[in-house]
Amino acid sequence: MGRLIFFAVVVIAVVWLLRRAVSGPPSAGGKPSQAEGVPSGDLVSCAHCGLNLPMAEARNAGGRHYCSEEHRQLGPRDG
Repeated sequence: MGRLIFFAVVVIAVVWLLRRAVSGPPSAGGKPSQAEGVPSGDLVSCAHCGLNLPMAEARNAGGRHYCSEEHRQLGPRDG
């Protein structure tokens, strides 16, 4: 019984190593890729609520960035 378990573990290890070798090198640092829908670009802070968002999604007015049209209309938060 012990030999059977030993050989099963050896076979599983060999299959795992072969699959790993065939799949190629690992991806660079495990960073998320652009294909996964992760927005790229510089982050900016909403002048009204302080939310960080990509510059490409921000609304701009008066040299400031806002997260939504409503916050752009309200303007920067006082205080």
